[in-house]
Amino acid sequence: MDEPAKHPPESARDRLLRAAAILFYNNGIGGTGIDAIVERAGVAKKSLYNNFASKADLVSQYLEARHQEWLDLYHARMKGAVTPRDRLLAVFDAYRDHAEYAYERGFRGCGLLNAAAELTAGDAGRDAVRRHKEEVETLLLAPLTELLPQDPIRAAHLARQLSFLLEGAMARAGLEGTSARMIEARDMATDLLETL
Repeated sequence: MDEPAKHPPESARDRLLRAAAILFYNNGIGGTGIDAIVERAGVAKKSLYNNFASKADLVSQYLEARHQEWLDLYHARMKGAVTPRDRLLAVFDAYRDHAEYAYERGFRGCGLLNAAAELTAGDAGRDAVRRHKEEVETLLLAPLTELLPQDPIRAAHLARQLSFLLEGAMARAGLEGTSARMIEARDMATDLLETL
């Protein structure tokens, strides 16, 4: 009988980042202390400072990981996307996938926006969240540009409109704790695409 494949043990850095991600999402950044993260990760406090310069550095790495998590969902959805319409709807599907993830205490909205709401104006973390949202809008713009090659101004306007639809739906989905608003937003986007 074959032995099951052995996975390398998770590094202290990865355990700390995973613990921080869960706790930041559950309790907020301000509501999560270093001691809680270290305890959840099962590492010594020194490990935290060996891997992260500060709590701010840990927050920054959390935001980067959260962004990558969403991109991974989007890229998985893009594997089956053939047409520009499919590629645009893949953005909506990735948002839905994020809303349907098995969160420890239930879905409470976009983790990036939740974090940004706690950070002060001018904080680098807020800039990282803004860049993520701009990237999502760019991902919407690319297929719209293909669908409207003669009207780039309209394509840009629709990309912004759809990004607003996504963010509004995500906010409502977070308040309601379900993906229903994400499904509804996708249906609205589908209806809009039918008019192009």
